Amino acid sequence: MRRPLNITFTLAALLWAGVIYWLLRHVPVTDEGMDWTGSINPGGWMAWTLPTALFFTIIAGLLILFTWLAIRFPETPRRGILGIVTTRGDRLFISLLGSAFLCLIWLAVMGTPLWGGVACALIYAAAVFRWV
Repeated sequence: MRRPLNITFTLAALLWAGVIYWLLRHVPVTDEGMDWTGSINPGGWMAWTLPTALFFTIIAGLLILFTWLAIRFPETPRRGILGIVTTRGDRLFISLLGSAFLCLIWLAVMGTPLWGGVACALIYAAAVFRWV
C-alpha cells in the first residue's frame, strides 16, 4: 500500500512544482524588467499578482506535504508549553494563523515592505513547531 501512496504524492508534488514554474513564467515583463506586482490575469475577477499566487500555491504545497507526512509517518499528539495537545496539522494551523496576525501588525506599525514581518512569522512558526 505504501508504493501507490508514494507515487500519488510524488505526482502531486511534481504538479505543485509545475504550477510554481508556470507562475514564474507568467510574471508580466515591462521595459524595466519583471513586474512582480503586475497582474498575471489582466481583467480577471481577482488581482492575481505573483505574490498572491505564490501564497496560495505554497499553502497548497504545505497541505500536500502535511497530508503525506500524516499518512507516511503517523504521530501521536503531544502536549506543549501552552498545555494543549497538538499534532503537526494543529501546529501548522496555529503557525499560519499567528503569522497572519504578525504580518498585519507589521503592516499597521511599520508599513511596507513586509520582509521584516515575514522574518518574524518564520521565527514564530519555528517556535510553534518546536515548543507548542
